[in-house]
Amino acid sequence: MAEKIPSWPKVTIRLYDDHNAEVKIAGRSHPVNHHDPRQAAIQLVAERAAQLGRAVKATAVESDGASWPLIIHPDGNVEAIDPEAARGRSGGQKPIWPIIVAMVVGCVLVIGTVVFVAVIKPNLHKKPTVTTSPLLPSLPGPQVGPDEFSPGTVPPGFSTHAGWTVNIAPDTTPAIKPDGTEVAILTADQKIAVFDGTGKVLWQDKVPKDAESPVYTTIDGKLVLAVATQDTLIYWAGGGAEPKNVALPDSSKVQFFGKSPLIMLSSTGGAMVMSGGELKAVPNQPRLSTILLAEGNRALISQYQGPLFWSAPDKPLQTITPQKPGGAISDKPKQVLSASPDYALAIWPTKDPEKVIPTVQSTASGKVVAVCPPSSSSDVQSWAWVPDPNRKFAAWGECLINLAAPRIVTITDFRPLSITGSLIYGTIAGQTYAVTPGKPQHLLNPAPTRPWGIAGGHAIVVFDSVLYALNPAAR
Repeated sequence: MAEKIPSWPKVTIRLYDDHNAEVKIAGRSHPVNHHDPRQAAIQLVAERAAQLGRAVKATAVESDGASWPLIIHPDGNVEAIDPEAARGRSGGQKPIWPIIVAMVVGCVLVIGTVVFVAVIKPNLHKKPTVTTSPLLPSLPGPQVGPDEFSPGTVPPGFSTHAGWTVNIAPDTTPAIKPDGTEVAILTADQKIAVFDGTGKVLWQDKVPKDAESPVYTTIDGKLVLAVATQDTLIYWAGGGAEPKNVALPDSSKVQFFGKSPLIMLSSTGGAMVMSGGELKAVPNQPRLSTILLAEGNRALISQYQGPLFWSAPDKPLQTITPQKPGGAISDKPKQVLSASPDYALAIWPTKDPEKVIPTVQSTASGKVVAVCPPSSSSDVQSWAWVPDPNRKFAAWGECLINLAAPRIVTITDFRPLSITGSLIYGTIAGQTYAVTPGKPQHLLNPAPTRPWGIAGGHAIVVFDSVLYALNPAAR
């Protein structure tokens, strides 16, 4: 039984005294203060097991250092694994945790009967009442206030005055909600904090030390704010509701290239997606193919020359054939290079062996979304793909695309860096420019600090671990 239960998440129950204990689940600490800390700790772990839909392994450590390996089931049932192998100073003393096993099971049956007779039965014919999710605890807020930004590096269209600023954790980046109404950061004191466009703190929560920068993503059809740690994916639905924690397989890595998180498994080369609040393996991966990104509970896969595939748990593999552009001499791309939400990038062979046709293809239908002018194959391989999160513009190397029109503008030697609003930032011959497809390009000298995005009309820039929300320039 025990051998069939995965070793993740790692769970430790540590008893301190008659009223206090600590439960650690995948590195996240849950203090327990209760008249029966053992029973409360088991209940907490059982709830986590219920979220996973399976039993979990746990190590219970007494206050004297004695430890007991356990299996805790979603229904609160507890099994002791080889109690004789426990280590500590308890000697031949009879272990307490196997006794707790019987107590918990017995209490569950007794309490269940009492609850049914006293509570459930009298209310069987009553209308259900709406309950709300538990809310996050109130935490001291970060220091927020106005400031001035360096005049020489202000992005176009904005002033040197920052309506609000806040310190962020070193080596982290902010996340901006797609509709521009929220900004999320990691603070220097290990919290995630979410602000509205005016700098008001909407909610906060503590995060582990190894939490990576926050990301807005979609899980089970809902937009959430997520952070990944070494062993856990944590995500918040917003509004101050408590987060959900999903334990990650050992040595896995979470990537957010698509609309949803994709969990890459380094040990097998496979991947997992979120579905119904839990991780599920990406099935039916074709031979000689690469998993590119996730969208909801499905993953986008591509072979070198296509086609594309959508793979989802419990569903047949869906094949997407890229549409051939005019001028291509083959029905297959020369190579599918990469993908981002809604789009895949491909190059097609032409009569000139030195030239290829770069295309942007729909990952939903395979149709051609945009066709760039024929270019050198080696040049295109080095082009950077910079899409606008709002799907209005994109830049693929020298090829600037108005996705709404659609319209193509080519700027020789242009190297895109980022997109904010309608401005595509990039360099030409080492100098920084701001360009909107179809409009004159603007030399930016000196080069500005490029915004991460726009929130509440403010340009969100970061310099020296400080976030500045720059006000619009006066007209």
